[in-house]
Amino acid sequence: MTSPSRLALVPFVSVANMMRLVHHIGLEPMLVELAGEIEADFRRWPAFDKTPRVASHSEVGVIELMPTSDGETYGFKYVNGHPKNMREGLQTVTAFGLLADVNTGYPLLLSEMTLLTALRTAATSAMAAKWLAPQGARVMALIGNGAQSEFQALAFRALCGIEELRLYDIDPAATAKCAANLAGTGLKLVPCQSAEAAIEGADIITTCTADKHFATILSDNMVGAGVHLNAIGGDCPGKTELAPGILLRASVFVEYPEQTRIEGEIQQMPADFPVTELWQVITGQAPGRRDRAEVTLFDGVGFAVEDFSALRYVLRRIKGTGLYDDLDMIADPDEPRDLYGMLMRAR
Repeated sequence: MTSPSRLALVPFVSVANMMRLVHHIGLEPMLVELAGEIEADFRRWPAFDKTPRVASHSEVGVIELMPTSDGETYGFKYVNGHPKNMREGLQTVTAFGLLADVNTGYPLLLSEMTLLTALRTAATSAMAAKWLAPQGARVMALIGNGAQSEFQALAFRALCGIEELRLYDIDPAATAKCAANLAGTGLKLVPCQSAEAAIEGADIITTCTADKHFATILSDNMVGAGVHLNAIGGDCPGKTELAPGILLRASVFVEYPEQTRIEGEIQQMPADFPVTELWQVITGQAPGRRDRAEVTLFDGVGFAVEDFSALRYVLRRIKGTGLYDDLDMIADPDEPRDLYGMLMRAR
């Protein structure tokens, strides 16, 4: 049996190498670069195949596939969401992803995406806020201080200039963890005893809670004029964070309406509830924030194009670093029609 050809060897980025790549680039520079990659793909949004994620729900969580293609490259992500995992010492969200060449169907990259999803989620949130938040926003309330919180904080600092972070979680240990991890970053950190206290004076409010049920993390009377809301905790049917009254007086921006109406905050609203797609704001086809008093809401559920952007970014950035392994995962007989012969010669 001959050695595998170049096309049969697929670069694989393990968790260890993803962590090395982040430190090689720098966390905040990587968040900025990822946001730029995602924004560039939002600018060519019509080029992508788009479909709501394929979800398999159970009583304890969800397992999803998120596919897309721009006609040249195909990508998908496998991801789960199991809030009960935290009580068992496991991650709530785990993921991996793959890129493939549309022309041959051969894989181009296999990568861990638990860390990468955290990075791309934060980069997308801050990118959206760059277009929607009030000018000069410097204070953000972060409601939900779990695994995503530090990434959100640093992305908003790097892309939006956030200087003060007001922290709240129903579990004080989560807030303490977040504050300890962000100590020394230059952010002013203000742990709070309630969501109401956290949002006092905040220009931006980010909610990233994990419980899988209809919840009211923010009631209508908690949100004043001129605030930008970044609601990213809702990502499946039956899971929300905001009171419906907030949506009724906010300008709502989404990634892909067909998916967000199933999974996002707007699942609480009628099917014809008006929303604006974020790509239209970025390309100048629709207005973003119209005035200082407007309440804007990014109802972010995560969409496959963002994962595609992140995987393509990783594929480009690992070149020349050695921060990957070559996987021999494609059968590669000398004669393409003689798969059986290759098998027999391997004895």
